[in-house]
Amino acid sequence: MSFDHNKERAVIFIYEWFGNIGGIKMGDQEGKYNIKAAALMLGVQPGTLRAWERRYQLIAPVRNEAGHRLYTEDHIKILKWLIKKVNQGFTISQAISLMGHSQIQIDSEALNLNLSNPLISLTEGLYDALIHFEEEKINEVINSMFSIFTMEKVIIEIFSQIFKKIEESLNGGKITKAQRNYSASFLQARITTVIHSFPTNAHLSKAVCLTYSQIGDDIGLGLLMFSFYLRKRGVEVINIGAFHSEEDICETLEIIHPDLFIVSCEEQKDLDEALSLVELLSKNHQDFSIGICGEAITSMKPSDKKQFSTFVLGQTVNDWEMWLMERMVF
Repeated sequence: MSFDHNKERAVIFIYEWFGNIGGIKMGDQEGKYNIKAAALMLGVQPGTLRAWERRYQLIAPVRNEAGHRLYTEDHIKILKWLIKKVNQGFTISQAISLMGHSQIQIDSEALNLNLSNPLISLTEGLYDALIHFEEEKINEVINSMFSIFTMEKVIIEIFSQIFKKIEESLNGGKITKAQRNYSASFLQARITTVIHSFPTNAHLSKAVCLTYSQIGDDIGLGLLMFSFYLRKRGVEVINIGAFHSEEDICETLEIIHPDLFIVSCEEQKDLDEALSLVELLSKNHQDFSIGICGEAITSMKPSDKKQFSTFVLGQTVNDWEMWLMERMVF
């Protein structure tokens, strides 16, 4: 079913529910709130409301004599429901499509969807499937997630929550090391597949990613998520695995000529050497920006982290965005 058909169906459904069709009388058709007041009540920017009105033709505010928009109580109810769905991880277009389904019901206070929260049920389902090694079910749940939520929501937020729960379960003795390793490996593989699915472009900015670890070449989940974030924003990502030698790195950099060099450090025992490498590269290379991430970086004392503040990527999308914008990578 096309989105245009879903949108048309949603619009008709809403006006049937909120109009005088089917024996339900509109609560209040009088325009009460101008766009600034409505935006303040809803916690969004006025420009967002204008954009939704233009693109989706869902809300048609009445106009006063001066031509200014006036929103009714029922407009506010509809918009509150849409914003609630967006905050749960749906895109605005998905939220509007949901409004066309027959499970929608209205009470005296607000508009509610008569469905359980799909985010909670899917997240719990994925965790359960991972720790029980159920590959078919794992793929089924992940595919459902990608069909409902944005790619960024699934990889950066949902996978992070699941991996954190898995680590807590391991530390609490609820699951075995084998269950943890299988789960991490599966999530890493899915993220890697998505990263490689983006089209390549010879003119993209380039980022080289290094895992500073004495254990093996496995890339950490955090670095993978940041790699996904970079690829989604048009940066080519080249993962060169675990650290071997400074000479090896220098030769690699001469071949690639990156715009970014990202070092991930997960283990505390590797932290001092990883930071020494960052300091060395920052002194000898002014032609690219250097970033550091990983659990060992996150766990640094504030006083120690301050010394390397210009290199620390942070843990959220907003942190990454600010770090990259300051370096004019986009």
